[in-house]
Order: sequence, then C-alpha cells, then structure tokens
Amino acid sequence: MNLAILYEDNHLLAVNKPPGLLTQASGRDADSIEDQARQYVKRTCGKPGGVFLHAVHRLDAPTSGVVLLARTDKALGRLQQALRERRVGKIYHAVVARRPPADEGRLEHHLRHGDRHAQAIGPAHPEARLAILDYRVLGRAGEGWLVEVSIRTGRYHQIRAQLAAVGAPILGDTVYGAPPLPAYPGIWLHHRRMVVPHPTLRTPLTIEAPYPPGWPASSPPAD
Repeated sequence: MNLAILYEDNHLLAVNKPPGLLTQASGRDADSIEDQARQYVKRTCGKPGGVFLHAVHRLDAPTSGVVLLARTDKALGRLQQALRERRVGKIYHAVVARRPPADEGRLEHHLRHGDRHAQAIGPAHPEARLAILDYRVLGRAGEGWLVEVSIRTGRYHQIRAQLAAVGAPILGDTVYGAPPLPAYPGIWLHHRRMVVPHPTLRTPLTIEAPYPPGWPASSPPAD
C-alpha cells in the first residue's frame, strides 16, 4: 500500500486516489481508498481497533484525484452539509478525444441514470435531472485535448456523459464511446483541486492532487 497523503489533521484526511481503485468497497473482498486510508490511520495513530473514517464524496473507480475523508462524525456532517449547500468547489481535468465545440463555455443537459451509465435525454422525461458544468480548453495533451471542468451539479457520471454528449468523450472511457487506453488502468479524468470550508476552522481549505503516472504532457492551445 502506497497511500499518497495530500492533507492531514485531526479532523480531515485527503488522499490522491489512483485510477482503477474504488473509493468505497462494494463487496467484502473489494479494496478501496477508504479501506487503505483507514489502515493508514490505525498504523500511524497506534489504534488496533476500529477508527472513524468516512469518505465525504466519491470518485468513479476509473477516475483519479482528490478524495476527502472525515475523521470525526462532526466533520463528516459539516462537510456533507457544505456539499448539499454547494459551498464546495471541485475542479477536474480531463483529456478528451476531440476538441470541444468552443474553447470555453457552459454545458447543460438533462441526464437519466441508466444501467452503469448516464444518458442525455429530453427535459420532459420523468427521470431527467439537470446537469450543469463549466469548462475551458487548456491545450493539447498527447493525442487529445486537456479540458478543465468545474461542476455546478452533482449527477451520476456527469462529466463523462456531458463531454461525450458534445462529441468530446474522455480518452479511455469506452462506456461513452472513447477509444481505450491499453497502458493505463483508468480514464483520463482527474479530480485536480478541491476547495472546502474546514469543518472546525471555518476557513477555506484548498487541496490539489498531482497527476498520476502516465498522464500525458500538455501544451497551450494554438490560436
């Protein structure tokens, strides 16, 4: 276990999740970043028994980047409330197969949670949920384009489905029509930065995660 710690105090633990690893275990034998972080706290704090440690949010298994965990029940409650009230900033970086239709803009779609995917549908559908994100193209990255994304809503597979809906699927995301990445264990979607109100200090805390190994180098876009 090689856990990449991004931030740590008595209330919070932030780690850099690698691609291909679950945020939370879905079965008895499934490994997860939450389980690895719990073992880390047990080892460093000398606690042989159970410890309180819960993920405040989740990333899809093929996605990498910042995962924030609460070390107390009070911290978990306050951070979950901040998420509900949209007082948490989340910035993602994605490498997409094709350049989006504009260098920056806002995408609005109505999504339906299907079987292991999200589908863009009409707003009148009874299962439709509005999804909003802002994006800007940062430049070329390997064979694709590096895009910065800020989400305004928190829908299932939102970034993956919305970028695919405008013809710019994330590289490696075969679920949404992109070519696979044979030498990479996930998709090129990375939770780059998170800004949260600290649960006890009540001041903004910014956490940033380096790219994982294998992430393509980027260059500014051409005019």
